[in-house]
Amino acid sequence: MARQRDRGFPERDAIVAFIRAHPGKVGTREIAREFGLKNADRAELKRILRELADAGAIEKRGRKIAEPAALPATLMADISGRDADGELIATPTEWDEVESGEPPKLRIHIPRRPQPGTAAGVGDRALLRIEKLDDAEGAVYRARVIKVIDHARARVLGIFRSNPAGGGRLIPVDKKQAGRELNIAKADTGGAEDGDLVSVDLVRSRGFGLASGKVRERLGSLASEKAVSLIAIHSHEIPQAFTPSALREAEAAKPATLAGREDWRELPLVTIDPPDAKDHDDAVHAEPDADPNNRGGYIVSVAIADVAFYVRPGSALDRDALTRGNSVYFPDRVVPMLPERISNDLCSLVPGEPRGALAVRMVIGSDGRKRSHSFHRILMRSAAKLNYAQAQAAIDGRPDDTTGPLLDPILKPLYDAYATVKKARDEREPLDLDMPERKILLKPDGTVDRVIVPERLDAHKLIEEFMILANVAAAEMLEKKALPLIYRVHDEPTLEKVHNLREFLKTLNLPFAKSGALRPSLFNYVLAQVRGHDAELLVNEVVLRSQSQAEYAAENYGHFGLNLRRYAHFTSPIRRYADLVVHRALIRGLGLGEGALPETETVETLAEVSAQISVTERRAMKAERETADRLIAHFLADRIGVTFQGRISGVTRSGLFVKLSDTGADGLIPIRTLGTEYFNYDATRHALVGTRSGAMHRLGDVVDVRLVEAAPVAGALRFELLSEGKIAPRGHRRPGADDTMRAKAKAHPGRSSRKKDRRPGKAKSGGKSGKSKKGKPFKG
Repeated sequence: MARQRDRGFPERDAIVAFIRAHPGKVGTREIAREFGLKNADRAELKRILRELADAGAIEKRGRKIAEPAALPATLMADISGRDADGELIATPTEWDEVESGEPPKLRIHIPRRPQPGTAAGVGDRALLRIEKLDDAEGAVYRARVIKVIDHARARVLGIFRSNPAGGGRLIPVDKKQAGRELNIAKADTGGAEDGDLVSVDLVRSRGFGLASGKVRERLGSLASEKAVSLIAIHSHEIPQAFTPSALREAEAAKPATLAGREDWRELPLVTIDPPDAKDHDDAVHAEPDADPNNRGGYIVSVAIADVAFYVRPGSALDRDALTRGNSVYFPDRVVPMLPERISNDLCSLVPGEPRGALAVRMVIGSDGRKRSHSFHRILMRSAAKLNYAQAQAAIDGRPDDTTGPLLDPILKPLYDAYATVKKARDEREPLDLDMPERKILLKPDGTVDRVIVPERLDAHKLIEEFMILANVAAAEMLEKKALPLIYRVHDEPTLEKVHNLREFLKTLNLPFAKSGALRPSLFNYVLAQVRGHDAELLVNEVVLRSQSQAEYAAENYGHFGLNLRRYAHFTSPIRRYADLVVHRALIRGLGLGEGALPETETVETLAEVSAQISVTERRAMKAERETADRLIAHFLADRIGVTFQGRISGVTRSGLFVKLSDTGADGLIPIRTLGTEYFNYDATRHALVGTRSGAMHRLGDVVDVRLVEAAPVAGALRFELLSEGKIAPRGHRRPGADDTMRAKAKAHPGRSSRKKDRRPGKAKSGGKSGKSKKGKPFKG
């Protein structure tokens, strides 16, 4: 392809072909260089690229451009079967069929001499390297196994149901295995009683009749909600037990000493965490800058537990940590990334004890901007362990015995520094979504006590902003040293999601810019227009669903939600593997001693790690969410027939999802139970609209519902709608065919209709109880 053009711009096909030849690796600069375009031509090139994107020929991903729906070079996939030629076929582990349609088929190429750890089979989960094929039949991607992450399971978790004659059956708790019960012989029950949660080994699987199993372990009775988190742990294959070699390494570890470290033990760093925190891996300190050239500025220090000192690359602890990827937090337990000897002891910054840490010292100007920073490997001693409410109460004039002596010398400078930093944050304008998070509080016996929405305090924001500053400093330092690292990235919303949001906002008479750069401030302007109005929660929810999901990557394309060009996770190496990698890279780049990132780690190898830990992060999020659903369903199981107030949290072709106001529980109202008419699914308005009456049930509406059914094992609730729908304006009662799902409503709410709808163009509703596939928030 000629680099220098003879006249005019290159053909659009040539631009698309160049992008296809370099998937995810080119941006405007590379395209201009390839075709010899000068600076004066950039505006025209950007216009052409916008038109190609609008036409669906290309897709923008941060600052890079690729073919639409092209897969990344490295991803996690599940091997689902074989094709007609006997070759393995896989599908991406993380794939949203609602947004992206059918998942692509990945044909796995097996080399003649496979590397150790790459021998895969049906049912396995593996990390793959992807290559797109233009002439493939059926499977349009070819893949090579980099590493088998998990082999096919031969064990099932479920509820044991006894038979009067002895033995029993296993009802799997995994929704994907619904209906696939196992037969348990009397000799194989292992003493399990009716209603026990048990782990069962498959004995044999027959072509006819029930497969058989043998109880391996009794995990408890579902009468105790302490067993509920075990369902999620098993179904998502979250490792619980550390390997013996990792435990031996943890027990053999010794406390850090001053050798090779700076002595910061006299600096009064403090930890500020939730009241129930088990480990404390970050401490902060602030003081006015004495430099006359920085009047009104501050010195902010953030110290992070030196996990890299204990968890060395390639060690058993390291292998276990990478397999986990992160800690997982449930209401009744934590599944940690590292053994307690490391996370809760040697690396927990407890008051009065010397602890090794990696610290960053940041000079903040009076305008709140970071002027400079430096990293240090230190020995520190925490001056106090505080919780958020405790620190905030002291600042608000209610100090206690602990915070009283700390108020003037430590807490006030921290808050003053935060007030200064907040100036730059407000100027930066990160995405400002207000979505309250609920927390489940348990009684001593493990049952649900109540569900609360913790108050959002300045103490939370202070720690959050200081951690963001430290994360940015880490990314900047490693880029300066030209070292590979794992970025925390968050792409801007796709063109399709922005279009859908714009169309939705039109129904509320809210404008959204049609051109220009996409920035968080555009979304913030919309959110500000509805603050304090009835539509506030609705618009916040729809804006949230329009966002992409944050992930880890070895190549940087910025963090849209935080409005930052470069960002890495540095502040929680006890619970996130990405932070541990960043620590190792800093130790290597700054020559800080032992535990450095090996020279063998490159952008390519860290891309594989990034793909793996992005999957484990999503796995943890799903497990935590499902456990909360099961706990709440168990809590409400004895309240069938009770009326609740809630808000419509999801609208689908199957019906309405409602989130209860007091507990935050989600449940389904099947579309067939809504009334005595057909209801159209209006995707633009996020609503179901009655074709005869115009009654509209819309995302965000406050409604009264009656609890009809609770399934604690599945974490599912079913409601009956008691509220009348609002009347839709004329012209909105019959959306276009592409956006419409017409379903026959029941003649009587709460009863099942047996009549079949045979009229042309009418589709039957699913009406299944389940969870809505909602938009995914970025998680910074």
